[in-house]
Amino acid sequence: MKSQILASLFASLLAGLGLLVPSTAFAAITDAPALADRIVAVVNEDAITLNELRERLATVERQLRGQGTQLPPREILEKQMLDRMVIDRIQLQFAKENGIQVDDAQLDNYLRRIAESNKMSLSEFRYAIEQDGITWSKFREGVREEMIIGRVREREVDSRIMISEAEVDNYLATPAATTQGGEEYNVAHILLRVSEQAGTEQLLRARARAEQALSQLQRGDDFARVAASFSDAPDAMSGGLLGPRPLEHLPPLYADAVKKLEAGGVSNVLQSPAGYHIVKLIERSAAGKSIRPMRQTHARHILIKVNELVPEAEAKRKAQQLKERLDHGDDFAELARANSNDLSAAKGGDLGWLYEGDTVPEFEQAMNALRDNEISAPVKSPFGWHIIQVLGRRIETQSVDRQRLAARQAIRESRLDEAYQDWIRQIRDGAYVELHLEEK
Repeated sequence: MKSQILASLFASLLAGLGLLVPSTAFAAITDAPALADRIVAVVNEDAITLNELRERLATVERQLRGQGTQLPPREILEKQMLDRMVIDRIQLQFAKENGIQVDDAQLDNYLRRIAESNKMSLSEFRYAIEQDGITWSKFREGVREEMIIGRVREREVDSRIMISEAEVDNYLATPAATTQGGEEYNVAHILLRVSEQAGTEQLLRARARAEQALSQLQRGDDFARVAASFSDAPDAMSGGLLGPRPLEHLPPLYADAVKKLEAGGVSNVLQSPAGYHIVKLIERSAAGKSIRPMRQTHARHILIKVNELVPEAEAKRKAQQLKERLDHGDDFAELARANSNDLSAAKGGDLGWLYEGDTVPEFEQAMNALRDNEISAPVKSPFGWHIIQVLGRRIETQSVDRQRLAARQAIRESRLDEAYQDWIRQIRDGAYVELHLEEK
């Protein structure tokens, strides 16, 4: 069914972003009588109930079956999912305490982009979801939770990774930064997280579990099934897949391991401050050029923002009026200075020379469709309504500044996963958690 494919795609998208499968996003409507409920975990002042856990399990079991993954034993999957729900709840509590939220307009814009990526309108996307027995309100709130968790991660982890100029210099001196070819490594992993305050006995238990997971892999068990059974990483239910990356974008621990592996090979148990890891090299493939000619577009725009004072319909109407004035010969720069809600207004809307990827997809797609000096019809993006004019195009090799920016990004990506796991471990250690799953 088309809607089932969409749900599976969306679950995969969330996993790819490093987010957990939503606790409510794919909860299905059912005519079955409600089963007896009880509390299975206390997380600070919140409770997680057995019915919430069952909803989450139904979602994950559907996802695993859709991926063709053999399901782990039910009791193992229950425990793994409850641990993930605890981490999820702690992050949402942190967000609430720190005023991190996603309003309805932001949520609807995100859902609209997901629908458009599947070549559907938002109403068609909603219909497809509901046809699969999923309540739209729960789906929306589940997506909202994941957006909030993403923002928490950006604020508490991503933005705090500091990279010095010396580190950039060192990276640019390596072959990875200067070679015209190279390889990408498609990697999957299993993480068994340990507390920062873990004693010898806890470390030994975690190590034993890691060895047990490795033993199952060595006897030929499916990696995705073992990841679902053992891994504490957010991507455990999507097979632990990290996706193809250049070697230098992997955490150093993983990079050192996969360099020694053949395709299909699995590492021994690896140890880091976050816990114990197992890495699988799925395949090596040729990568694109690290330094390559890039297209640049010289563009200017007029932006009418949508906000509390200017609703969507009014912003669109004003953009259409400005486009009509431009069609009748009014000066673009003057209209931009007088009307654009953007810092570029002072420069007549001039954005300078833009590289591919410098702007949001909606803007870039419309800009790329224009001929030189052509003016677009009003274009909608998450920022509002734009009128775009292309002033010229050129091809050039990355500048020194661009190379340094790419180097900084590569270093950042190699640290993100480890930094996020460290942060998750810290907030989990600092939370009050009681588990009651095994109580009857």
